[in-house]
Amino acid sequence: MFSYKIDDETELRLFEERNAEQVYALLTENLDRHPELNKNFSVDDAKEKIRHDLVLFSENKGLGAGIWYQGELAGSIRYHEIDWVNRSTELGYWLGEAFEGKGLVIKACQALIDHAFSALSLYRIVISCAAENKKSRAIPEKLGFKVEGVARQSEWQQERFVDMVIYAMLASE
Repeated sequence: MFSYKIDDETELRLFEERNAEQVYALLTENLDRHPELNKNFSVDDAKEKIRHDLVLFSENKGLGAGIWYQGELAGSIRYHEIDWVNRSTELGYWLGEAFEGKGLVIKACQALIDHAFSALSLYRIVISCAAENKKSRAIPEKLGFKVEGVARQSEWQQERFVDMVIYAMLASE
């Protein structure tokens, strides 16, 4: 199992099926912050996503971990499927509103960036953010990612297509 202690209060842990209700509760509590979610999202959907992520992890193709703060689920961070041929992955994250302002996402991202470049020997990490989502875009900018471009109207969110800003970091940077 994957577990990474960031500091005395914060830890990343691989999601397990038993976490589905916590994931569901935190997501639905913050539903307006997750435009990508189907409004009928259920505990069973959370379980299915966790099972999918566990399969990816067991096949060394991805990672979906909870961000745990003071023993409570605060959010999630993930490598979307790892492209081993090109030694790259995309990093995604979300955080419950009550946990903002504690630097949790920056710390979690830095931990997975370090892990990707050192332990996994990946060469490239991408982060895609909705152009209008200033809080999410601040993360790759603070971490030193470079803007590579904008994918125009490439993702369906909040009943419309939105532009996605593509950021990347190379191991050599």
